[in-house]
Amino acid sequence: MILEDLLHDRLASAFATVAGRDVDPAVRASPHADFQSGAALALAGELKRPPREIAAEVAAETDLDGIAAVAVSGPGFLNLTVDGAFLTGALRAAAADERLGVAPVAGPERIVLDYSGPNAAKEMHVGHLRSTVIGDALARTYDWLGHEVIRVNHLGDWGTPFGMLIEHLLDGERSGDGHSIGDLTGFYQAARAKFDGDDGFRTRARLRVVALQSGDPVSRELWRTLVGQSERYFLDVYRRLGVTLGPEHFAGESRYQDDLAGVVADLTARGLLVESDGALCAFPAGFTGRDGAALPLIVRKADGGFGYAATDLAAIRHRVRDLAADRMLYVVGSPQRTHFAMVFAVARAAGWLPETVHAEHIGFGSILGADGRMLKSRAGDAVKLADLLHQAESRATAPEIAISAIKYADLSSDRRGDYVFDWDRMLAITGNTGPYLQMAYARVCAIFRKAGRGPGAVTVAAPAERALALALLGFEPAVRAAAGHAEPHRLAGYLHGLAAAFSVFYERCPVLRAGDDATRASRLGLAGLTARTLHTGMFLLGIEAPDQI
Repeated sequence: MILEDLLHDRLASAFATVAGRDVDPAVRASPHADFQSGAALALAGELKRPPREIAAEVAAETDLDGIAAVAVSGPGFLNLTVDGAFLTGALRAAAADERLGVAPVAGPERIVLDYSGPNAAKEMHVGHLRSTVIGDALARTYDWLGHEVIRVNHLGDWGTPFGMLIEHLLDGERSGDGHSIGDLTGFYQAARAKFDGDDGFRTRARLRVVALQSGDPVSRELWRTLVGQSERYFLDVYRRLGVTLGPEHFAGESRYQDDLAGVVADLTARGLLVESDGALCAFPAGFTGRDGAALPLIVRKADGGFGYAATDLAAIRHRVRDLAADRMLYVVGSPQRTHFAMVFAVARAAGWLPETVHAEHIGFGSILGADGRMLKSRAGDAVKLADLLHQAESRATAPEIAISAIKYADLSSDRRGDYVFDWDRMLAITGNTGPYLQMAYARVCAIFRKAGRGPGAVTVAAPAERALALALLGFEPAVRAAAGHAEPHRLAGYLHGLAAAFSVFYERCPVLRAGDDATRASRLGLAGLTARTLHTGMFLLGIEAPDQI
């Protein structure tokens, strides 16, 4: 059992006895003791008793013999100091376990994780970074915990953009064969300009979408050329980023083309679609626009084409029916929150998303420039992801440091908020950065190269050893919290705290120059467990852990 959970449960039982009801003791780390609870202060008003009196009674009722000592402090806080022998035993057990004391989940789930999702025929830009690295960190973590993770890269490879591109090709402007994705990006921009400024072209492009979706051979051949070039480019970016997405994970909107008519027919039969200005729309309950009118989810457009909602609904039906998903997680920017909420609502109303299957939009904020606005290139365009990676590599001492710095800057931020992209901060070897973690890991590796021996059995004695020991035992709750809340920053923050605790330990507790062999062996044991924990945690985040920097 996690140490915090054990302390929480024992305190909760004592509080229940004193208060006559269940109470959450909210055990937290404290600068005055290993852990602290202020629940007695919160209960004082309800019980009309002094908080110190309540705290003293709870301390007397708490059964922590052999685990921790309990003392009342201040106006009524409960300070808990973990027993040294208990701490030593817990550390030795973690060191002897290849999983560092983190057991696989008791009830593994089949999790369909939808992330990255760039648009074919266009270069990936900085806006794709967050979905890619957050999704990959979650995939690694769920995998490691024992879940069955099905990675899905839902490419934008269908719809109006391809009508524009194919029609532009057929206009004879240039051929798509043999051109790089950079050429195709310029080609897309030219097609877009024509689409926006030429009514005749816009009409033909929209009809070309219908022809593509209907199986027109010429349209399909040119479409396959565009998608094939795009996928090769995406895989190169994923390789540079060090993420686990591969060609087997591509599952674009086009995969569901043969299912879309059935989606419409099924929804129509269930009375869930209404014609609105020629389009077929669903109006799930509870969704309204700014004017208070019901908000439509457009399933089939007026021209007969299908939009994002149709492919998203088809994907849900496939993932539940054919992939037998227990959970479906969509790592997509926060502006799409309403879209996914409506899609989930319609899928549940249609019976495709039963209550036994959990579907969740894992939203995230934006990457901002120094001016607090969306990060843009000097020309005012979205920054290309490949250019960003190249610039990082040119600034850092090694590619693995550069890429990890970018990924860690993203993953260490609460995904729900925006963050400012700052080269100097993210590449620094101090502070909450990727290079700081890499330096900490490399420092431990250097100790063992000099020691010429492996770690020994741990015995906790000095205060800095104790602080490091408590930090090491926080690995399991950090991993569980990151997975449970789909928030990688919880694990990133833990790893930074562990690295900081090791730095203090390293300064205050000589390892190789320890006074006796037993102390030297014990401190090597603490260093070895730190290295393994850092390495495992960094792996779960997708951060490289070089043994030398």
